[in-house]
Amino acid sequence: MKIDRIRLIVQFFLFIFFVYGGLLSLSIGNAIPTMTCIYVDSRGGFCFLYPFQRYLSVPLNVLFKGTIIGFGIYLGTFAIWAFVFNKSWCGWACPLGFLQDLLTKLREALNIDVSRFEWITRYRFSSVKYILLVLLILIPIGISNSFFGSPRLPGDLAVPFCQICPGKPLLPLFNGDFSNVKIDFSNSVTIVMTVLSMGIAGLFLAGSFFKRRFMCAYCPMAAMLSIFDKFGLISLKKQGSKCTRCGNCLRACPMDIVEIAQEKEKVNMVTQDCILCMRCIEVCPENDALRATFCGKTIFRSTAQGFLKRQQAIAKKMNKEKTEL
Repeated sequence: MKIDRIRLIVQFFLFIFFVYGGLLSLSIGNAIPTMTCIYVDSRGGFCFLYPFQRYLSVPLNVLFKGTIIGFGIYLGTFAIWAFVFNKSWCGWACPLGFLQDLLTKLREALNIDVSRFEWITRYRFSSVKYILLVLLILIPIGISNSFFGSPRLPGDLAVPFCQICPGKPLLPLFNGDFSNVKIDFSNSVTIVMTVLSMGIAGLFLAGSFFKRRFMCAYCPMAAMLSIFDKFGLISLKKQGSKCTRCGNCLRACPMDIVEIAQEKEKVNMVTQDCILCMRCIEVCPENDALRATFCGKTIFRSTAQGFLKRQQAIAKKMNKEKTEL
């Protein structure tokens, strides 16, 4: 079975768990390194970023005295999850990632060509995820703390990223909850944030239909997980001497990562945008040029035999479709 099909099955079951797990009182906590939304009432756990912003919105003297132990345990839990599974949270578990992959499947079913950014364009916007990460740290801190006599920020900005995340209006829809699909006119802050939320949700849907994993390149969770790129237990390794630069891996990569095709010196290929989907390994025609490892042990590797089998299966399918036409 193709790795992409296996991944889609895993994504489906994890999506069901993260959206409906609470109905069976199932949960894996509140420090999950992926976009599991707190606004879904029946959730099976929720995203690390919501409590993280809540912790930072209390006065710093309270944070570092009264709640420091709880905050430390919370950060440690996130670190363990991230260390063990690395960026596979993005490629295999993220509910928003799953929705983007479904939109890709829909586009392919309609025979609409994929859109690609030039790598230089992607590079220019690569800092967006880090800017968002800095803002979701600084804005909550500014709510209960004043620096150099500056006014404190309004409490409605306590969880700024969650307020504009596309998961807030979209994921509750799977529970029949439309309460977040609206403009909140309570005050100027809520108006701005909900307008941004609706706009970003629309951009998410439109962009992800035409461009694979469109929003992942700008996700602040990916920025946090990048801390674990080099030493997470799950990794992507490349043996540059066996690479012929055929470009199969780049064409298959949903994140359009040029390094996976061009790099011949580096061994660890988990870059800031890699989601560990392992599609590059699947389409590589060279034995052991690419491999996924867990704790240093190979769990999936590229093989010429596997590549040829998949090509034969694709050709057989295409011939069958031509015959039916």
